[in-house]
Amino acid sequence: MNNLIREKRTERGWTQDDLSEMLQVSRQTIISLEKGRYNPSLILAFKIAKLFGCRIEELFIPEEE
Repeated sequence: MNNLIREKRTERGWTQDDLSEMLQVSRQTIISLEKGRYNPSLILAFKIAKLFGCRIEELFIPEEE
């Protein structure tokens, strides 16, 4: 699954460490999310969307089958 987390994070001038602290996850989790290697839980996806002030659908782009 592709996402726009890196773009939203850099627009705000946040580092991966900043985002990991705000979400209470490891920096490695942020790295994996940004690279599309990890799909977040629904709870984490909602936290990320809330933090960026958008809907989940605006952050996560499902891959075409």
